[in-house]
Amino acid sequence: MTAIAKKTPPTPKAPKGAKPAAGGRTVKVTLVRSLIGYPAVQRETAKGLGLRKPGSSAVLFETPAVLGMINRIVHALKVETVEKP
Repeated sequence: MTAIAKKTPPTPKAPKGAKPAAGGRTVKVTLVRSLIGYPAVQRETAKGLGLRKPGSSAVLFETPAVLGMINRIVHALKVETVEKP
């Protein structure tokens, strides 16, 4: 007879919608360079920021996750702070 192993429930993940920072600060990021020829990780990072092609922009909350993504592809972005989205 085989023993049936009990599966542990999966750990909960963070919600997809990020909460605004305490000050409610936002940043506007614009893709100014094409990412053709760059590693796929950098292209996926731009996609994660909501940027599709050069000239596209997104207004995002200034969270540690977003700032880390911006830092990863800062060579291809123009970053501006925005008071109100």
